[in-house]
Amino acid sequence: MKTALEFSEIHAGMLAEVGGKAANLGELTRATLPVPPGWVLTTDAYHQAAEAAGLQEIIAQGGDLATKARQRLLETAIPDEVAEEVRKAYAGLGESAPVAVRSSATAEDLPFASFAGQQDTFLNVVGPEEVLLAVRKCWASLWTDRAVAYREANGIDHAVVRIAVVVQTMVDAQVAGVMFTANPVTGRRREAVIDAGPGLGEAVVSGAVNPDRFVVDVATAEIRERHAGDKKIAIRSLPGGGTERVETDVDGFCLTDAQVRALAELGARVEGHYGAPQDTEWAIDAGGRLWLTQARPITTLYPLPEMPETGHDGLRLFFSINVAQGVMGPFTPMGSAGIKLMSADAARIAGYPPADPHEGAGPLVEAGQRLWIDLTKAARSRVGRAVLPRMFSVAEARTAVLFNALMDDPRLSMIYPSRRPFLRAARRIARAAGAPRRVRWALTRPERALTYSRRIGDDLTRRLELPPDVSPQTRIDHAERLLGATFPMIFSIMPIVVAGYGMFGLASKLSGVPISDMQDVLRSMPNNPTTEMDMELWRLATRIEPFGDRSVDEITRLYQAGQLPRVTQEAISGFLATYGHRGVAEIDLGVKRWSDDPSHIIGVLANYLRMDDRLAPDALFARGAADAQAAVEHIVAAAARKGRWRAAIVRRALDRTRRLGGLRELPKYYAVLIFAGVRRSMRVVGEHLVAQGVLGTPDDIYFLTFRETRTALTDGSSLGGLVAERKAAYEQETRRRHVPRLLLSDGTEPEALSIAAADGAITGTPASAGIATGPARVVMDPVGAHLEPGEILVCPSTDPGWTPLFLTAGGLVMEMGGAMSHGAVVAREYGIPAVVGVARATERVTTGETVTVDGAAGTITQEAAGLTTQEAAGTTTEEAGGTVTQEAAATTTQEHDQAPA
Repeated sequence: MKTALEFSEIHAGMLAEVGGKAANLGELTRATLPVPPGWVLTTDAYHQAAEAAGLQEIIAQGGDLATKARQRLLETAIPDEVAEEVRKAYAGLGESAPVAVRSSATAEDLPFASFAGQQDTFLNVVGPEEVLLAVRKCWASLWTDRAVAYREANGIDHAVVRIAVVVQTMVDAQVAGVMFTANPVTGRRREAVIDAGPGLGEAVVSGAVNPDRFVVDVATAEIRERHAGDKKIAIRSLPGGGTERVETDVDGFCLTDAQVRALAELGARVEGHYGAPQDTEWAIDAGGRLWLTQARPITTLYPLPEMPETGHDGLRLFFSINVAQGVMGPFTPMGSAGIKLMSADAARIAGYPPADPHEGAGPLVEAGQRLWIDLTKAARSRVGRAVLPRMFSVAEARTAVLFNALMDDPRLSMIYPSRRPFLRAARRIARAAGAPRRVRWALTRPERALTYSRRIGDDLTRRLELPPDVSPQTRIDHAERLLGATFPMIFSIMPIVVAGYGMFGLASKLSGVPISDMQDVLRSMPNNPTTEMDMELWRLATRIEPFGDRSVDEITRLYQAGQLPRVTQEAISGFLATYGHRGVAEIDLGVKRWSDDPSHIIGVLANYLRMDDRLAPDALFARGAADAQAAVEHIVAAAARKGRWRAAIVRRALDRTRRLGGLRELPKYYAVLIFAGVRRSMRVVGEHLVAQGVLGTPDDIYFLTFRETRTALTDGSSLGGLVAERKAAYEQETRRRHVPRLLLSDGTEPEALSIAAADGAITGTPASAGIATGPARVVMDPVGAHLEPGEILVCPSTDPGWTPLFLTAGGLVMEMGGAMSHGAVVAREYGIPAVVGVARATERVTTGETVTVDGAAGTITQEAAGLTTQEAAGTTTEEAGGTVTQEAAATTTQEHDQAPA
């Protein structure tokens, strides 16, 4: 078998044979782009060498895998036939031709993981024996510590990864560098960003030089930005092989405007060929000829939503439902389908029924397996510009700031001045929710309002019940009916909640006490299903026996086998009977509930059992209720000084706030109840499809939509391939670390343009007053998270599945949210200092460093010296400002998505 292939013999479908880099170079060569000639030593050659080195045994043994594998490959001779092919292929490029020898791994330069810089490159290699040595070093670089760690982080099996080696004619570059065909910082598509420096491109790629930077509008060829670097270092080829680093003294820019535009045009050709933005390397030789030496996908850009036909063109603005709901991971296909059906019901009530309910409400779009709302029409309307910032200010404060800034963009100018469509939709929604009657109950008969709210839960529970022997088709009908026709019932609670919070505002106005000074009234409110759940979980921890040294996994296995001590077994079972339908990312009906996998709850219980009695949540909750009552008396007294009648009204208003405000969580609680019921029913359908040979496991059904499930029941064809493909894509998306809260249709992430910290402090939105100092604990996923009492929880966002962690947290920092977002509300009720809407908090704060959270000022301070966990558990929470301050310099490394050229 031939193990050396010229670029012209290679195409994109040969990834397994030639690796990502060579496959791209072959594609670029076949597309007649200006690629220096070269060839690749295939993965079969590496396989022969790896077998000779006994790598499979080393991988199976584990341990210090990187060092052992690397050493073995360097010590083992290249098989004779492979060595001879290398000599012949090198001779084909010319006698003593200087070449670049570069790795090309099968898990490299992929759409989801670039692996840039993970393996080695050797420049200006001259002579066949030197090429053979460089080949062996490239093979060994597959096993560097960083490459092994990168594969493990991306879930790629070491045993299946192979490496090819590219040998490419060196360009004697006068100027070289990198070019992104989309802006990697802001995400803006069709905006090329070019870094350039004198000499070989490695100086730019490796960060050894401060390069010139150019930003170009690809569509118009306008050079939008020019930044001159100092360019003090250049890397140049040495006669006879190797490179040297030399000092330079280059005045001005190293590229002319014509060269910048030519590069942007070349980038557009490369992107056009692949149909996606590319990260490229380029060089210009002494004759002024432009060469393309490498191209790979830009893996850090967030995918753009498919653009729906909504009757307007130009720039569009999208808001992330995932971010708003604290679900940073992707949705399963059935989870998305469930939300779409419910959104279609909401749109129907508002008077805008979609043509196909399965596609969801008109503004609902999908990107990156997450759901987004197209806000363009609202942003370009008079009412939207007035209403949306107010809504965001209480639920997602950072978004409110970004939204207001976008209103100055002429591409989002107001073109819908009429208020009539909004008023018409509002009337329809209010009528469907029975708003006048519900508000009247809230103001005059709050017990009736509470009884009504509870009755909805009883009604939904009855509707979820199905006889066990109904057909799979009936189950799908039932699921679609529940998801597509229960929104009005659930939403009818909101007028009661709004009335409760409206009374809060009225009390402020009549008493003269600013709302910002009334936050204690909202502590430890009754009738909140999430806080009731958390307190019940704490009470459960006081009744069960200690777990001792057993691991969470072991305790979970014993519980599922019914082998825990009787009291503990029954207590956990009782809790899950009531709250087992809940879970992390619970609005996705495709994800497991606590009843499916109780390990998260058992882990939380293990945390509770370690808590100091002084920090017992029930005591803190009772203290919060007392503080709330004291705050009510203070506000009533302030009102009394303005008149007795004012005092009476304020007392009654605040009574309504406290009795009804906790219902804010109830609509979502009931929606999750429906999702969980549908999930259980669909799993029964999944079992049927497994029996029919259509699916491999019952849980595979969550990677189908309802329509696909219905078709599968009648078609009977195996869907194993489709499910496997979707599972792989889903797992890939779960590794995405950052999801924008707002996204423009040109790819721009508005927040990337406006992150700033004031006076050394990280700033956000005040959410729950108080000051807490303790070690930070950055948590991306609450499942299995370990939070010591007093630690500051730093997370992207939260949903009710996170809140059991709140009971041990000393403070809370969230990237998302506003003063009335879920995490903020619960933090206030528990008396935890909290700052929300903190841009990239999980990147700017590191686990273990000591931070001070000021929940009234909205800041986070990072301090030079950290407290121990034990010291943190004893820290006190002061009722004061709202900031998180960082007193020690925190460094953030922004990895460059480039490999050495």
